[in-house]
Amino acid sequence: MDLLNTLVDKGLRRERPTREEALAVLATSDDDLLDVVAAAGKVRRHWFGRRVKLNYLVNLKSGLCPEDCSYCSQRLGSTTGILKYTWLKPDEASQAAAAGLAGGAKRVCLVASGRGPTDRDVDRVAGTIKAIKEQNEGVEVCACLGLLSDGQAERLREAGADAYNHNLNTSEATYGDITTTHTYADRVDTVQKAHAAGLSACSGLIAGMGESDEDLVDVVYSLRELDPDSVPVNFLIPVEGTPLAKEWHLTPQRCLRILAMVRFVCPDVEVRIAGGREVHLRTMQPLALHLANSIFLGDYLTTEGQAGQADLEMIADAGFEVEGSDQVTLPEHRVGGGCHEGGGACASAAEGPQVNEARTDLVAVRRRGAGTDLAPNA
Repeated sequence: MDLLNTLVDKGLRRERPTREEALAVLATSDDDLLDVVAAAGKVRRHWFGRRVKLNYLVNLKSGLCPEDCSYCSQRLGSTTGILKYTWLKPDEASQAAAAGLAGGAKRVCLVASGRGPTDRDVDRVAGTIKAIKEQNEGVEVCACLGLLSDGQAERLREAGADAYNHNLNTSEATYGDITTTHTYADRVDTVQKAHAAGLSACSGLIAGMGESDEDLVDVVYSLRELDPDSVPVNFLIPVEGTPLAKEWHLTPQRCLRILAMVRFVCPDVEVRIAGGREVHLRTMQPLALHLANSIFLGDYLTTEGQAGQADLEMIADAGFEVEGSDQVTLPEHRVGGGCHEGGGACASAAEGPQVNEARTDLVAVRRRGAGTDLAPNA
């Protein structure tokens, strides 16, 4: 297929595809899916080999959020029945992180619900970062605390944070349909603040919220312009009690096409399969490893993930290896801070669930790990 040959050549040169080419990837048929995966896999292996980076989430503060993000189970007025608790103490957060690190994770992502941190919150998180780093040599720590005010990114960097995550989530044109309590521009500003403070920027998207192919391409092109080092690709988990609980539009094939498109547009960036992979990729998760070079290990913020040991077995069975703490994730040209281009087949009803059928059986509210007395999944 000429399209795929062209995209591979561009990916190896770090050249941006045209919008028409990116849209064409999303429009490919299921008959061509393996060809698409193979082509994007060449780009992935060129820049990242067969390494898979493991990341581990620690939810520092769950629920109680004043924002109205339609996709989120922690949103204002949520009736989802999720765990709700205020800030974990530094030793509690460090203990939670230790489980993921023991399972092979090299990055800990510290997440807190809310619009954004107060200065006191930043101090609290700074203490947590120091506690984790003192007990785990070589660990990477990424903070995800919402919208940042002036000076806060610098303070997190001084405390030892390596990265800051703040997702764009969807296109600028549709952002107001998803969230009304802050703007798309607010999110862009926070990613830019992280960049300016010397933090490794992490910013991604959520697919499956009813967006069009054009919306998906728009947000991925916007991400390329922002030039984050890592792009998490979340697939909407339609949790009962949220406004998007009925949005079951994704299929495993659709998810793979989205990941392939992201890889072609962002060839040398850490592409991470984030929330929802177990729900929507299901048994096709191993194929996604040919597209993304990073995943979350264990549970997510408010929902359960695949067993950590199952993740490790999946990686090995698919012919990949877990990236070690002594290995550098990004290609050399990105680590150096220079050369960042751009400025930065369906089963029958008898065989299984129909495409687009709601799979609420796959969504389990997290009841273990941080904020509970039960051991975490790692």
